Amino acid sequence: MKIEKNILIAFLLNISFSIFEFFGGIFTNSVAILSDSIHDLGDAISIGVSYFMERKSKKHADNKYTYGYIRYSVLGGVITTTILLVGSILVIIGAIKRLLNPVEVNYSGMIIFAVVGVVLNFIAAYVTRQGDSINQKSVNLHMLEDVLGWLVVLVGAIVMRFTDISVIDPIMSIGVSLFILFNSIKNLKTVLDLFLEKTPDEIDIDELKEHLLEIKGVDDIHHIHIWSIDGFNNYATMHIVSKSKDIVKIKKEIREELSSHNICHAILETEEEICDDKECNVEFKEHTHHHHHH
Repeated sequence: MKIEKNILIAFLLNISFSIFEFFGGIFTNSVAILSDSIHDLGDAISIGVSYFMERKSKKHADNKYTYGYIRYSVLGGVITTTILLVGSILVIIGAIKRLLNPVEVNYSGMIIFAVVGVVLNFIAAYVTRQGDSINQKSVNLHMLEDVLGWLVVLVGAIVMRFTDISVIDPIMSIGVSLFILFNSIKNLKTVLDLFLEKTPDEIDIDELKEHLLEIKGVDDIHHIHIWSIDGFNNYATMHIVSKSKDIVKIKKEIREELSSHNICHAILETEEEICDDKECNVEFKEHTHHHHHH
């Protein structure tokens, strides 16, 4: 429950802060601060979404969602990331307009806002630092980005205060936005890999198969399918060919090997004779074919 509480605190901090910031941006006439406020609002919304999705993802498996609700947490990540993508693109457009027609900016006001920004976001980042779910990671990433974003604004404001080069403001804004854009795309790729059931990056199927074939009594293994449900929990299904009488022992050894590869759930199907590969290659037949062995 700790994660949820942290996410909620982060949400409240962020939403109140982004409102405060929005007015700050108007007051100081700084597009960098305005862009930060959009970014923070995006964060707040996405943290809100994360909060609900995280809660839903904690529900246990039932007949409707036999794998549980973990993927909802991942879905939260999708929504979050999409908001940030759109937000950062809008901000970049705004900043480019600013570059073309520079405006007077209230630097001293910016410096004050930036100091407050760094402090508040640092607190928020500190509060949300633990946690493993993709959601939690993305929430924490937002917080750290906010701290960085504000540090950039602070340095920029100080430089502008002493040099009066107001172009720095939109340039900072674009920098922060590109950073967010890059991270969002990276995040989105991770999430899409999960939805496409891609084999988790840390698992090498050939190597795994070699290890499994070394187990005494295992004659052959095929149809290895491995997928991850949320980036942490990995699942596997496979067919084991074995003439051994002690299938229970073999399965136990296989499960041990799998868990050392971070696969916590395995569905192991055994058969006595080597299966004729021709029928195996027709993936659609695969599920109907093997029942007559038992």
